[in-house]
Amino acid sequence: MNSPANNHEVIVSGIHLDLTPSLKFYVNEKVERLLRHEERIVRIRVELEYDGKNDVTNPFVAKGHIVIHGPDMNCSVSSDNCHKSIDLLVDRLDRMLRRRARLFKVKRKHPHAIEFAALLPKTA
Repeated sequence: MNSPANNHEVIVSGIHLDLTPSLKFYVNEKVERLLRHEERIVRIRVELEYDGKNDVTNPFVAKGHIVIHGPDMNCSVSSDNCHKSIDLLVDRLDRMLRRRARLFKVKRKHPHAIEFAALLPKTA
């Protein structure tokens, strides 16, 4: 699952759902889009869950957890199809990564003034 060129780890697990090799490949293929945006991602964990008893209309739940340098990112999406929930999950995680990058860029371009409690000597 890990490519030798980078140090990213992708973990795919199923809860009440048998993971087929094609489903694992589909998740890895979609997650590659996230890895292209942010190079400091350490680990991405995707959990696919089937819960047909509680929610009949949207039984497939996809949960994503990104471990990154800084605060971790978590989100969850449910839909009526497993592939559709994976697509929605990757779209939501992509929006979260883009928003994070945009906020860092705004902070970098607009630094805040620092106030010192002690008086500094004046230079002539």
